[in-house]
Amino acid sequence: MEQNRKEGIGKKGIIDESDTFCIIGAGPAGLTMARSFRDKNIPFVVFEKHNEVGGIWDINNPGSPMYESAHFISSKYLSNYFDYPMPNEYPDYPSNRQILNYHRNFAKEYHLYPYIRFNTFINKITQSGEKWLVETNAKEMYLFQGIVCATGITWSPNQPRLKGEDTFLGQILHSVHYKSPNLFKGKRVLVVGAGNSGCDITCDAATNAEQAYISVRRGYHFIPKHILGKPADVFGDGAHWIPNWISQLVFGKLLKFLVGDLSKLGLPKPDHKIFETHPIINDQLIHYLRHGDVIAKSDIDYLDKDSVVFKDGTKEKIDLIILATGYNWSIPYMDEKYFEWKSGRPDLYLTLFNRNFENLYALGYMETDGGAYKMFDEMANLIASFINAKKNHHPSALQFEKLIQKDQPKLNGNIQYLNSGRHSVYVNQVAYRKYRSKVQKKMGWPELKTGQFNRLKTYDPISLDNGSILGVSK
Repeated sequence: MEQNRKEGIGKKGIIDESDTFCIIGAGPAGLTMARSFRDKNIPFVVFEKHNEVGGIWDINNPGSPMYESAHFISSKYLSNYFDYPMPNEYPDYPSNRQILNYHRNFAKEYHLYPYIRFNTFINKITQSGEKWLVETNAKEMYLFQGIVCATGITWSPNQPRLKGEDTFLGQILHSVHYKSPNLFKGKRVLVVGAGNSGCDITCDAATNAEQAYISVRRGYHFIPKHILGKPADVFGDGAHWIPNWISQLVFGKLLKFLVGDLSKLGLPKPDHKIFETHPIINDQLIHYLRHGDVIAKSDIDYLDKDSVVFKDGTKEKIDLIILATGYNWSIPYMDEKYFEWKSGRPDLYLTLFNRNFENLYALGYMETDGGAYKMFDEMANLIASFINAKKNHHPSALQFEKLIQKDQPKLNGNIQYLNSGRHSVYVNQVAYRKYRSKVQKKMGWPELKTGQFNRLKTYDPISLDNGSILGVSK
């Protein structure tokens, strides 16, 4: 294999893999893309900067946003890869360790490890004619047919500056650096941000800090993890046939009945309808607010030595501030010119296809209102189907290229998402699936079928060595 690599090196020291696709990242999106490429016999390799698969779910990966208490916010029943259910012994909401094992077992089951080059950081990717040049941290240069960016959206912390932070006597950390509740022992802790991670971390502080506070800029709808004994997403899954405006009305009233008026706990009233923002799936925080273990505060005005002054005029002594303020989306190994960025999000057809550069794709650069892994599988199948259509000069490839250029579908399911950067590429799962399926049917490209990946479990892909840069089998 090493000999093949050397034979493929051109005069300029470039390793020619021009019939091969390069996937960047062996996290959830990269793994599902790899399985789809294997299924359709598309030559590929995966570059992964860490030493194992799993991406953000490996708490030991430098830069991972994972923390010890993290669990899935969607249930195992609707969050699995296509045709690969999570183990029966997993709880409704698996832990981060269980999810990590699930990904690694997935990679083993479908023999994906031999296609992955670990400990390989991508320095730069540039276009070279109709191909793509990839430079690694080992200063190797490869020429690939195409690129799939699958490195995810939670690797570049968004850390806003707080007025007065230069004179603040306490500690300020972005949530990416939070790992264990031991950090909170004996401290007065303020968590800024009420996203799902912010709420989880606040709950850790509630039981470990001297006193916990949460600063909330706007009101949100809090959805319990279980409704009438069922995981919330399972409960709602049976109502997809109901128009979204009716679901908003009915579910909004149900939440008022189940959760009550959260403004009594110091949280601001939502200024939007249910489902118009990414859902907050958490009922623990409500419990701690009701017991005083967490105290809700308004937005921060400024920091004053050992205290935080809030915009409502109140002031609290704080030792530690955790900024659960999200992440900036980035594709750091590619110049910004290769993607159109709007509101900090790449503008892609169906969140996948680059409108300006051929054979440049992105998978996982979107947010949605439910479990994403089955969506990733369907998206990967769409990408692979398009690549095969082009390879075989099928008329559908030209049809689809026209859609990439001109089609501007609305994928919000008639829900008016908040006008924010986060929601600029937010998709309603049902609306997306319906539209993607419609397009796919028009192209004549098959949907995923139960059992179609089974054959990938029965042989070792080493025997199908597609070239020269495969990794070491596990």
